[in-house]
Amino acid sequence: MKATGLERVGQWIILILLLLMCVSIIYPFVYMLAISLNTGADAAKGGVYLWPRSFTWINYEIVLGNQVIRHAYLITIARTFIGTIGGLAITLAAAYGLSYKRLPFRNGILTYILLTMLFSGGLIPFYIQLFKLGLTNTFWVFIIPGLFSAWNMFVMQKFIHGIPEALFESAELDGAGPVRILIQIIVPLSKPMLAALGLFTAVGHWNDWFSGAFYVTSQNLIPVQTFLQQLLTAQDLSAIMSSNQNQEVLARSSMDNITLMSVKMATVMISALPILAIYPFLQKYFAKGVLIGSVKG
Repeated sequence: MKATGLERVGQWIILILLLLMCVSIIYPFVYMLAISLNTGADAAKGGVYLWPRSFTWINYEIVLGNQVIRHAYLITIARTFIGTIGGLAITLAAAYGLSYKRLPFRNGILTYILLTMLFSGGLIPFYIQLFKLGLTNTFWVFIIPGLFSAWNMFVMQKFIHGIPEALFESAELDGAGPVRILIQIIVPLSKPMLAALGLFTAVGHWNDWFSGAFYVTSQNLIPVQTFLQQLLTAQDLSAIMSSNQNQEVLARSSMDNITLMSVKMATVMISALPILAIYPFLQKYFAKGVLIGSVKG
């Protein structure tokens, strides 16, 4: 059908609004990238919006030359990888087990899990629990409390309910047990949903600064987002100028060319780029998983 003049106007309005929305999302990253690639003293004069006026790598050399930041990246990468894999495994196992209608006390268990989504014990009881379990000031405080997500479990369970029961019945007739059904039937069919939930979980681990700020005291255990939060609230560059490599960088560049703002922008870009680089490879599964979850949920 041929669109009327009013419909074409509406389509153009929607297109313009979407373009403006895209610009509003992309421009902050472009601005931060321009500042991070510009000498700090020159950027402080203003006028740097889309591309660097005085190009330099000095800000990234300062950031990557700091031993604390490098170690914080290792902590973040480790917690993101272990936390995502472990969270998906436990979420899938719990959803698969609770999808069996013959499971004893199934309704009671689901009700109990639902209550944890509606009510929380609060921050202080949660901290006391972590302390009693010996998790505070350890690496595992980033992993164990976040292994299970009630929301992800319910979404995964709804997806499993959408798989035809004939597949399970035929597998059982062939002698397959629950574990084999999970590995050979559920997991292959659940790749889009697992990719979507995995991306959400990984982003949550990567962007979490709260745990590192309140549950650990050792500087060797803080993730990069916690260090970034400390840097964003810093008043000078003393927190990042301590390593020997940074002193070598400063010896080759004037201190006047480096500002706290330029170093902050470089740190923000380095912390955001890994997730932005991974997302395109998971976009296909992510979009499909979200669509399936919205339809079957």
